[in-house]
This record gives sequence, C-alpha cells and structure tokens, in this order.
Amino acid sequence: MTVRFVDEFRDRDLARAIAANIAAEATPERDYHLMEFCGGHTHAIFRYGIQDLLPANVHMIHGPGCPVCVLPIKRIDQAVQLAVDHGVVLCTYGDLLRVPGVERMSLLKAKAAGADVRMVYSCLDALEIARNMPDKQVVFFALGFETTTPPTAVALLQARAQGLANFTVHCNHVLTPPAITCIMESPEVSGMGSLPLDGFIGPAHVSAVIGSRPFEFFTETYRRPVVVAGFEPLDVMQAILMLVRQLNSGRAEVENEYTRVVDRDGNLKAQALMAEVFELRSSFEWRGLGELPNSALRIKAAFADFDAEKRFALTEVEVPDSKACACGAILRGVKKPTDCKIFGTVCTPDNPIGSCMVSSEGACAAYYSYGRYREAERASV
Repeated sequence: MTVRFVDEFRDRDLARAIAANIAAEATPERDYHLMEFCGGHTHAIFRYGIQDLLPANVHMIHGPGCPVCVLPIKRIDQAVQLAVDHGVVLCTYGDLLRVPGVERMSLLKAKAAGADVRMVYSCLDALEIARNMPDKQVVFFALGFETTTPPTAVALLQARAQGLANFTVHCNHVLTPPAITCIMESPEVSGMGSLPLDGFIGPAHVSAVIGSRPFEFFTETYRRPVVVAGFEPLDVMQAILMLVRQLNSGRAEVENEYTRVVDRDGNLKAQALMAEVFELRSSFEWRGLGELPNSALRIKAAFADFDAEKRFALTEVEVPDSKACACGAILRGVKKPTDCKIFGTVCTPDNPIGSCMVSSEGACAAYYSYGRYREAERASV
C-alpha cells in the first residue's frame, strides 16, 4: 500500500480491499483478540466504522487509552490544591480540566469558584505566562505519555536558562512499556482469565519518540506480535492485517506499519532531552492498573528549583474510584464501556463520572460520541 496524502489514507476502495484481505486470511476456526493501546486508535476505529469491516472473529480490545484516563484521583486533587489552596496560576491541557477529583471537584469547578486555572496548548504557553506575571507563581501541570515529555523537558531547560523563579512543573509523565507489561502479567491475561490477548497495535506518537525497539521485549518475552500503526483508518486496518498474518504463521515480531514517521530507534534528540531532565520514579499509581514500578518520570535533582512537588506542600489523599464506575476494568481491557451500569445514563460527556468519559481519547467518549452504544442496545432488543 503506497499512499502520499492524508485523504488517500481514508480511501474507501482501499479500505474495502484491505478488509477483504483480512476476511480472507482470518482463519474461521479461531478468534483474534487484538488490543489497541492508544486512544487515538480507539477513536479511529469508531469514527471510521472499522469494526464493521472486520470479520466476526477479529475482536478489538481497548487498552489504557490516554494519560488523562490513567491519572489517579489523588494527582488531580493535587492540581486542585495548587490552584485553590496555594493560589498559583495553574496551567494544563484541556482534557484534564473536567476530570472529577476528590468530592467531584474538578479544575473547571475550581476555576468557576475563582481559582486561576488556564488551559494551554503547549507548556511553552505556561512559560510565557510566567514571564508576563513575575509576581505570581505559575505551575504547569504536566501529563502525557512519552509523546508530550520532550516539550516539558524543553520548558524546564528554558526556565532554568531564563531564571524564571516563579515557574514550576508538576510532573505526571508516564511510560507506555510498563503499562503493557502490567496488562500482560495481569491475572486476566496470564492466567485462565477473562482477557485473551493475541497481539497489540502499538502507539503511533509514542513510537515516534521512543521508536519500535522497546516493544521487542513483549514479542520475545510474551510471544505476542506488535504492529506500530498510524492513526488514519487505513493505517489501523493494515496493522490488523499484519497482526492476523503474524498470528497465522506463528510469528511474534515487532513490525512497523507507520514507517513514514517511526523507525526502530526513535527520536534520539528527544530521548536525550528526556534523559537530561527526568529520571524514573520507583513506583507510580495508574488508575485501573494500580502501582506500577518504574512506570513514570520525576524531575531530576538538578532541576529541583522548578519542581512543584518540592516547592509546595501538597497532601496525597487516597481516594477510590466510584464503585458504580467501571473505568478501571475498561482501562485494563477487561470490560467494554457498555458493560458499565452507568454508561450513557448517569455518566455522559455532560456529566462524566469517570476519566474514560471525560478525555477526548477515552474509550467511553468514543463509544458515546460515535453512537456505538446505541447499536449495542438495538442488538440486545
């Protein structure tokens, strides 16, 4: 498949041709359970109706999705503490603003109550705010997988170079490979559990930074194939076809469908920036997955003056997720959004109970936005 322009990655005839190949090559006697780790892939699957083009024995399982979805309530509460109790100018990405924290308090509600909470499109926007408001403490609440980590590193380097004493970062950057390891070693997958997993669609933007090399561990250790794929519909369908072919031939390799952006080694300059500014946390909590060792980053001691967790006295409140919300199981791929009792009724985009509904890349948001839950309801009637 050779295409040059974005619209060609959405070509109907090419999609039908790939779908025909998947149907022809998917062995009827077996099932294929494939997990897309990234929420961008989940939304592509639903937006373009990819599941409808697949044979019934090819099942897509939705993984952790996005860093907003896996951020625990106690970290959201610290963002609220910074804005409300410490009176800082709290800057962060838009997806986080509506995620409910302790007692359903979100950053958007804190802003409505008078806190100075600002949505930014880049961490460099937060730097600019700090330069323009030297009498105010400005905190950038940083989160994201490896994709958004290098820009945060650049912001910290610039803050130190410019001597911005009123700028700090609250670091919540998490790493993709440890989360996949957790899923593979969970009882639902490793034992006789409820989550059969045959292969993975590897994340696109993350792989642009770290390359495809880190996923070789999963093919060697767990004998599961991984295909790194872009976010366009033909990218996803071609990755599914590549996984089906690997499984049929008994192979477990890392293949790269997204060759126009990703290579084996990734962006070495971005990796060097991350290594200069950040180091591994020994443990970090992921919503739905629990405490994962070496799965997140913290700011190095050399940049301690710009670390909000060191500058401000923040408490850490352990708060369980709502018992009615199935976000934890959805993030692990054990349940689908439609398995949650409050999905589409109590929990909607206008009244999100869990992070999977709030985030634009969350699985619940994908189901709701593209109306797939209505099809599930009609099928059950």
